[in-house]
Formats: sequence, structure tokens, C-alpha cells
Amino acid sequence: MHRILLIDDEDDIREVASLTLEATAGWQVIAANSGADGIRIALAEKPEAILMDVMMPEMDGPTTFRKMQKIPELANIPVIFLTAKVQGVDQRRFSDLGVAAVLFKPFDPMTLAQQIADVLHWDTLAA
Repeated sequence: MHRILLIDDEDDIREVASLTLEATAGWQVIAANSGADGIRIALAEKPEAILMDVMMPEMDGPTTFRKMQKIPELANIPVIFLTAKVQGVDQRRFSDLGVAAVLFKPFDPMTLAQQIADVLHWDTLAA
């Protein structure tokens, strides 16, 4: 069973994405509601991947990602950004950071797990 950390400040997004990934893929989802909380949880839980919102208060996704890259225990965990920003310049900026991929909001709950699995080269879904 794959373990993924979801970092998003929106309760609805965390709930929908968690339920979707658990139900359609059989993955264990750990959730955090801020970048700082996400770093703390990632250090404690050691997820296989992180799905992170770009726009969050206090510490946004790119800042959180850069901080994670400086922590040896987290630096090799693939990070996928989740964003409503779809302009090319934003996409390039996010990709230049070194994230595994950028997925867009609103996402299709029925295809989210497959999109993540494709990016991470994980085997077919459990469900």
C-alpha cells in the first residue's frame, strides 16, 4: 500500500482527495493543513510521495518544497504540486523548482490517483 502526504489548507480539498485516493487506489493518505505541519508530519511519517497545494497562507507550496529539499530525510521524496494556476509562466516556475509534476485544480476525483501513479511510475491501482 502506497503512503502519500497531502498538504492543503482547504478542508474540502483534503477530504475529497483523501477519500478518492483511499477508495480508488487503496493508498494510505496522511493529511496536513499547512506547509509547516506538512514538514513536521513528513519527518514523522516518511511518506512515499507528497501532494501539495501551491497557494497556502503563511508558507506557500514552493517555500515549503524548498525547505523540504534542505532536509536530508525529505529531499528525495517526490513532490507533486496541486494548483489552480494554469498559466505557462507559473507552470515553468514550478517545474524549475524540481517538483515531480504539477496537477491542476479543480481535479477529477476519479482520475486523480491514476495521474499521480503515472507521474510516480507506480504500478496499477489497487482498486
